[in-house]
Amino acid sequence: MDMRLETPVSSKDRLAPQLADLFSDYNGPAFSLQLWDGWRWSSSQDGRVHCKLIMHTPQVLMSLANGADEIALGEAFIRKELEAEGDLLAAFPVVEYLMQRPISVRHRVMETMLSCAVEVERWLENGIRHSQKRDQASISYHYDLPVAFYRPWLGETLAYSCAYFRSADESLDQAQNQKLELICRKLRLKERESFLDIGCGWGSLILHAASQHQAFAHGITLSREQEAVAGQRITEAGLDDHCKVEFRDYRECGELRRSFDKIASVGMYEHVGLANLPLYFQAAYELLKPGGTFLNHGIARSQKSPSRRDSFIDRYVFPDGKLVTITEAIHAAESAGFEVRDVENLREHYELTLRKWVDGLKQNKEALLGIVAESTYRTWLLYTAGSAMAFRRGDIAVYQTLLSRPDAGCSHLPLLREDWYTEGEVMRL
Repeated sequence: MDMRLETPVSSKDRLAPQLADLFSDYNGPAFSLQLWDGWRWSSSQDGRVHCKLIMHTPQVLMSLANGADEIALGEAFIRKELEAEGDLLAAFPVVEYLMQRPISVRHRVMETMLSCAVEVERWLENGIRHSQKRDQASISYHYDLPVAFYRPWLGETLAYSCAYFRSADESLDQAQNQKLELICRKLRLKERESFLDIGCGWGSLILHAASQHQAFAHGITLSREQEAVAGQRITEAGLDDHCKVEFRDYRECGELRRSFDKIASVGMYEHVGLANLPLYFQAAYELLKPGGTFLNHGIARSQKSPSRRDSFIDRYVFPDGKLVTITEAIHAAESAGFEVRDVENLREHYELTLRKWVDGLKQNKEALLGIVAESTYRTWLLYTAGSAMAFRRGDIAVYQTLLSRPDAGCSHLPLLREDWYTEGEVMRL
């Protein structure tokens, strides 16, 4: 059955002024709306827009009219019922503005839109509104995906975490190498020191620690795919005598107590959850030698951004992860015995990183669709773009927290931190 619907002229005449009234207070990037039959309305008088939002089915309108949350809209995007052409990031202020309008106001406009579809009742009778299923392909796109999916947009480092930019014009590879070096400098990692990376990903940090600082680097991960890729990269770099990776849970490292001079964990504690934070920091504390330092690099939500029971990211990206506040993280770290030595917010750096990832995903779309399903690709594209906007708004931030395990009251750290930012060959990678 042809599900395209026709738009009566009378409805069109009423719709344009209602949309203009609905968006009268909107001051974000110019955009246009397009319905399933091709009818279009633009927020700009000259017709030039940053993005075009295309509603391919009335179901999207019904969701918006009835107070749709980000999960419903995210699922509509994945199913291609809702499309955004042009600058994807420019679509987020439009949706955020619309979702903040009172439902009663939205209803008036959406009802006019729905009246454009002479077959809406048929759609309703077929159960589309109430038979909507959660997308069961909550696709195994994360750490179990082949590394070939990540390489085109993560870059040569394969670092899946916030980069460190000296300027917005720097390449992603350069910024990621600068992040790896900054972590090692904050830890003051020295030759022949033992170093542990909890949640080591594809091995970028342990490879850097071993090759650039001649440390004995040990990485642990719960992804078999990452373990295999990191091991292969270690061998290819000729670093088997300084570097190793293994499949291991941070809670199962009892025999390694007090084995490490320095520890880092990058983008991992977000998976731990508030209830397990004390256990996480306690495990790191016990693995560290007295006088050693631990750098925890991870995302935290703002105090003004309450923890939500459910969201698109919770459902499709990090189903078991809940963001905590930096206050909660520091409390758990101090309760484990750590002394806080430094806290740095890299929020703007993560927005820049995510924008690079969005560009990389879009530029490599055809190659990526040869590796994963389109629904997987669209999930990643929406997730990275939405996250960039969340960092821009300040809903979330990423913190590097340097912690010390005091040695009879001595931190073994210098009085100043000038050496972190001293110009050097490695920082220019």
